[in-house]
Order: sequence, then structure tokens, then C-alpha cells
Amino acid sequence: MSNFDEKTRVTQIVRPGAEGVDEEDGNRTDCLVVIYTKEPTLLGKRFVLEKSPTRVGRGSDNDIVLDGDSVSRRHAHIEKRAKQWLVLDDGSTNGTYCNDEQVQRELVLRNGDRVKIGATIFKYLSGADVEAQYHEEIYRLTIVDGLTQCYNKRYLLEALERELIRGRRHGRDLAVLMFDIDFFKRINDMHGHLAGDFVLKEIARLVHARIRRDEVFARYGGEEFAIVLPETPLVGALELGERLRAQIEEFVFVFQQERIRVTISVGAALLIEEDRAANDLLKRADEKLYEAKNSGRNKVCA
Repeated sequence: MSNFDEKTRVTQIVRPGAEGVDEEDGNRTDCLVVIYTKEPTLLGKRFVLEKSPTRVGRGSDNDIVLDGDSVSRRHAHIEKRAKQWLVLDDGSTNGTYCNDEQVQRELVLRNGDRVKIGATIFKYLSGADVEAQYHEEIYRLTIVDGLTQCYNKRYLLEALERELIRGRRHGRDLAVLMFDIDFFKRINDMHGHLAGDFVLKEIARLVHARIRRDEVFARYGGEEFAIVLPETPLVGALELGERLRAQIEEFVFVFQQERIRVTISVGAALLIEEDRAANDLLKRADEKLYEAKNSGRNKVCA
């Protein structure tokens, strides 16, 4: 057998007691990944959980330091007991949330849980294949909005271009709805930015429950959203826009015992011969959205 035919055995050597490695679990390093933040340099950052407790807060003595008035100096910590990691709130002013539920005292973390501290959202990754999960999460950050879990503007434009080509090829209708939250700045000013984030997430949840699987729902930017409606005539888009408008107006938004009144303005547009690109259709829908806002808000225009 020549040297080139010899089989090579690769042996992984793990130092006994290595941080993040459990003899029974194998090569496992649980971590927190930042999937939403107001601090651009933090987005996508991975914090390996190798120290218990791992403290999170505004103070510089924390293991994970977050800026922002909504973060307490000592806000929360992540603690390991047996083989489980728990999140514990440290008496913070604005609370710690896991999957949108406030952590009353402590909570065992499960793989995929989303932990919100101030305006930052972490995703907890655990298991034997954390590295693959992390790379998948980084990819998701390129197409999904971390706060609302709907698609982002980049994905919207790519999906709309595909649907535009398909619609022209088969002679099918293609409609777009654009809407935004009326007086959203007032909500932030009166109730705080955490309440504004709550409203955005709740609206996304309500819309997700109303649309079909082949329809693309995306956060266009700030408090503005878009829905791509393949094979839908203008009258169908208007009907959906009106149902969403009425549902959001009637829905009771309650954040930290405060009721928040929310309405939306909606613009609709249908693909026409003159539309050469996705932005042409979006622009006309956006113009109708601003027509709705300028003529009184809380209405649908097409």
C-alpha cells in the first residue's frame, strides 16, 4: 500500500474539564446569540455560556454589557444548575422576558428560546450541534427581522421580483399592501420604546395568523410593513387590508398593565404593465399608504 492509499484516523482530543464541554453531552457549548439590537455592532454576536452566573446589565462589571435606558445596571443573569441553564431577573426596572412572557423569578431555558433584555433579544442555542445552529441563525439574520420574526426588506424585494416575473409570465394578478402604525412616535413617547417593540411584535403576530403560506409578510422599515399577495386582484387586497385594519383597531394591546390604542393606515396597489421592477409596485402602494395617512389615518386606500 502506498503512502497515498493509507487511511488516516483523526482523533479529537478534548482536554478534561474543558470549558463548555460535558463528558456525557459530547462537544457541546451552549450560547446566546444576539438576533435583535439597537447596537449594530452586537447583531449576530455569540456569547458562549461558560461561566455561571453570566451577568447581563448596563454596568461595566457585567459579563454582557448592554446600553440603553431600559436596561438596569444589574438586570439579569444566566445560571447553570445541574445540566440546565436558567435565566433569572435581578429586580430590573423593566423586566426580563422569555418568548414574550415576563420572567417572574426564574425560568429554565430551552433550545431556541428568545430572551429579551431591554431592547436586545438573544436566542438561546443548546444541544450537540450548536455550531450548525449558530450558522443557521446568522443566515436567518440576513432575511428575517429579529424583533417581529417576519421577513426583512431585503427578502421582500427579492421575493417581489420573483413574483413579478411569475405574474407576467402567466398573466396573473399580483397585489401589494403596505401599512404602518398611526402615531407610532406618540406610542413610544407616552409608553416607552419597550411598549413600542411590544406593539410591533403583536401586530406581526396578528398579521401572520391572517395571511396564506404563499403570501410574503415583511417589515419594510421602522413601523412600516408590506404584504405581497400573489394571484390576488385589487379587490381581494382591499378586503384583506380592511380586515387587518379593523382587527388591529379592535384588538386590546396591554403592556405592563397599560392599554395602548393602536390603528394602522393601509395602501394597496396592483401590478400594471408600466411596472418594470419591484420598487415600482412598492412605490405606488406606498403612495396610497400616505394618501390614507394624509386623509385621516385608520383607513385603506387604493
